[in-house]
Amino acid sequence: QVQLVESGGGLVQPGGSLRLSCVASGFSLKYYVIGWFRQAPGKEREGVSCISSSDDSTYYIDSVKGRFTISRDNAKNTVYLQMNSLKSEDTAVYYCATARSGMIGASWFDYMDDWGKGTLVTVSS
Repeated sequence: QVQLVESGGGLVQPGGSLRLSCVASGFSLKYYVIGWFRQAPGKEREGVSCISSSDDSTYYIDSVKGRFTISRDNAKNTVYLQMNSLKSEDTAVYYCATARSGMIGASWFDYMDDWGKGTLVTVSS
């Protein structure tokens, strides 16, 4: 059974950092593009970042470029999202996901077909 489990969220002050983890079971992450999306209260889902399965190329939305870094450890079947210089507008539940697309970019998020239960990130002083 395919399962994705996110962890690492929490309460952090503006300017702080968090590292989210996404552990997969039931399949090998190394064959898939994996992405992170977020959903803030009262707002629509927003694709944040994804990482290629072949060459580790990456995509980020403009609002997190230079602050967030996505990476993968295939040996641990885990994908990470390092989040630095956090802002209040980053507050959301963060989910990792797979998709029916191998092409990274903004459109990848339109093809998401499986995701975990999410981890809450709250950025507040």
